[in-house]
Amino acid sequence: MYLFEPVVLTTPRLILRPLRDEDAQALFEVWSDVDAMRYFSFPAMTCLDQARERVASKLRPSAANGETLICVLELRATSEVLGDCALFRADEQCRRAEIGFSLQRKFWGMGYMSEAASAVIEYAFDTLNLRRIEADIDPRNVASARLLDRLGFVREGLLRERWIVGDEVSDSALYGLLKSDRRQL
Repeated sequence: MYLFEPVVLTTPRLILRPLRDEDAQALFEVWSDVDAMRYFSFPAMTCLDQARERVASKLRPSAANGETLICVLELRATSEVLGDCALFRADEQCRRAEIGFSLQRKFWGMGYMSEAASAVIEYAFDTLNLRRIEADIDPRNVASARLLDRLGFVREGLLRERWIVGDEVSDSALYGLLKSDRRQL
């Protein structure tokens, strides 16, 4: 697997930094929001301990061995945690990884995720020398689809009835962004 190392990235409004134990509370704000989690790969959390366990599992040595790059979005002006943007499922030989993101509802529509994802993508292509970044979203998730479009991703396919989250079966829309695509933007 491609080995990611913790990194701090800065944008005009954000600091993207490694995950910490104390981020569980702020991320619970996202992970417990039924609307925010509507199209996620796991159901909305119902208690803070679930968020603490999820953060702890991401920080365990077996999970934090460089196979995932989790960037917590922190507002530069206030240090408030807004959400996260991550690269995962890396394939070193093929120089590709998948991108995922989540954001607290009160920060939706302000351009924060576009800013953060752009920084992560730039880092992935320019510093890590990845060739391809992929995204897998529920096709009903119009906001994520629009974000991926703005970032230059191309919708490459649809996998029908791919996921079951809770009692709901959903499709997957697959998106890809090549390093060569990014240069054309």
